[in-house]
Amino acid sequence: MKYIRYICLRKGRFDHSWGTWDILQQQKTAILETYRAKICQRAQHDIIEEKWWKNPRPSPQKPICLLCKSFILFYRKVQLEGAITSITPRGQGHQFFVGTNESQIYRFSYSDFKEELISTCHNDAINDIIFPYGTSDLFATCSKNDIRVWYTPENKELLRITVPNMTCHAIDFMHDGKSIISAWNDGKIRAFTPETGRLMYVVEHAHSMGVTAVATTSDCKRIISGGGEGQVRVWEVGKETRKLEEVMKEHVSAISCIKIKKNNQECVTASTDGTCIIWDLVHFMRRQMILANTLFKCVCYHPDEHQLITSGTDRKIGYWEVFDGSPIRELEGSLSGSINGMDITTDGLFFVTGGDDHLVKVWDYNEGEVISVGIGHSGSITRLKICPNNKLIVSVSADGAILRWKYPYICNP
Repeated sequence: MKYIRYICLRKGRFDHSWGTWDILQQQKTAILETYRAKICQRAQHDIIEEKWWKNPRPSPQKPICLLCKSFILFYRKVQLEGAITSITPRGQGHQFFVGTNESQIYRFSYSDFKEELISTCHNDAINDIIFPYGTSDLFATCSKNDIRVWYTPENKELLRITVPNMTCHAIDFMHDGKSIISAWNDGKIRAFTPETGRLMYVVEHAHSMGVTAVATTSDCKRIISGGGEGQVRVWEVGKETRKLEEVMKEHVSAISCIKIKKNNQECVTASTDGTCIIWDLVHFMRRQMILANTLFKCVCYHPDEHQLITSGTDRKIGYWEVFDGSPIRELEGSLSGSINGMDITTDGLFFVTGGDDHLVKVWDYNEGEVISVGIGHSGSITRLKICPNNKLIVSVSADGAILRWKYPYICNP
């Protein structure tokens, strides 16, 4: 016998209308075939009537038994997060998996019909990734609507911080590990506790066109933020107060990346206006400006802090002198697409890049050569980080994927 599963229709509402329904042929516990049918509803009866079939078309001599809606009852029901997009049985049918459009995968058992969340990830582009200072076992990612904290060894989500209908562009951990600083498209900077996700404070109206980049000083006393309008702002962070200390106006387009020197007296900002500016954080003035025919997406200090490396939409990797902003060398970073993310090892011997070519590349800093390539992403890589112990690389992409890579060379931090 064949059965039809459908949402109850009010009598006469869909009279002689089109509808697509799943007709399931049930034999024992396995669903064998799925057909699509054109149906209509008789106005004078609450019965769904079969009209015609695609393939295979049943014989007129073997009528199909269709159920009246009054006979359909819920046996068990479970509410999941997001709309269900796929169901598949496991093994002999004692369990089955359910996937949702919120990038959640659940495992069900037929015996008790209880759900178990076994895998989860972002369901939108991931904009940033950061490790806490000196810790490789945890990292945080941000995307539309949420920030998530992950346990690196088990690829397990530990915490989810949700801000509905907002997009987080960048995140950073305070060096003491007591707060997560986040940049949002509504122009606010929000700080959360990393253990519970509790909102600690909000910096209102931090930038008029959204906060696009953020970084924190090692003494935990300042936050440096960049906005969509191109301004760089320095915020003094106290126990109870957050005060705007200075506004630096040189860029004319969105800030894409901010890196701070170890002594907290200098920082560099990369912008999509084609400039990288080295700022004096004592006198709040520009020290040097780097110009290139590109939209800068990422910048890194070399650990000795005498050189910078940059990259962006021109697919070039540039080496620059911090002292006077002069170019040192230029490498062909990619054959196709922008380079969106970059990070360097703690000893400065190697650095990694990722971008629109979907490839993670490990480079020898001194030789300027690729020594290893990681293939796995199906979307553009947006950011990537080397963990503090230099054993893993974690990359994130525009399709919501997080990939963990074994670092090809183990360096002593």
